[in-house]
Amino acid sequence: MNANNDILQVESLTKTYGRGENQTEALKGISFRVLEGEFLGIMGASGSGKTTLLNCIATMLKPTSGKILLRGQDISGFRGGKLADYRGREIGYLFQEFELLDNLTARENIMLPLALHGITEKQAKSRIQAAASLLDIVPVLDKFPSQMSGGQKQRAAAARALISDPDILLADEPTGALDSRNSRILLDKLTTINRTQNKTIMMVTHDANAASCCSRILFIQDGQLFHELRRNPEHESAAEFYERIVTVMAQLGGGSANVL
Repeated sequence: MNANNDILQVESLTKTYGRGENQTEALKGISFRVLEGEFLGIMGASGSGKTTLLNCIATMLKPTSGKILLRGQDISGFRGGKLADYRGREIGYLFQEFELLDNLTARENIMLPLALHGITEKQAKSRIQAAASLLDIVPVLDKFPSQMSGGQKQRAAAARALISDPDILLADEPTGALDSRNSRILLDKLTTINRTQNKTIMMVTHDANAASCCSRILFIQDGQLFHELRRNPEHESAAEFYERIVTVMAQLGGGSANVL
């Protein structure tokens, strides 16, 4: 892998919870790189460490050891304004349960990351409109979350995560609370954003259908890298990639350490 195209490097990352006999190793020395513009999927059973990994990258959790480098900079050294900029501008986070504020309209929820950095709604108007148009939520911009469908809420949450034009979009089970139709709409939108804007996306998912939209997938088992799949977009359809994903998922319980 060409290091010049790396946007993110994860080096020997560990995360341990608890102490003594109550210690649990959630991550056990995971290392990988992410290319700029890549759509990377992270898969594994419940408790495998995939969400812990994502939350370490988001600085919501502090790793026990190892490094996370964004464009060559170790994020563990970020403090104060630099850490705030990283969280607010360099990464976007899309949660499974939307996490919209109920007392704010969709427009105000989308605007929130910009407002925290002193940008007014007037200054951000065109950006909000462009994001809403891309994600097909213009008609609900002035509605509150209680007035929106689950799919509309998740697309509003995606607009909020993307409004600051982050280097990386982190998505934790983004289709987990959606039905199949709204899941497909969201995934189609994320795929379009990835391809047209060269936006780097890291998505944790347990859904093989969702994962088949990715260009590469890392499978995690018991806090370690178990397997890796890459899709060849010129010769492999999403349906064919799906079949390979399902095969690896079936092997996850077998315990074979088979990393390509």
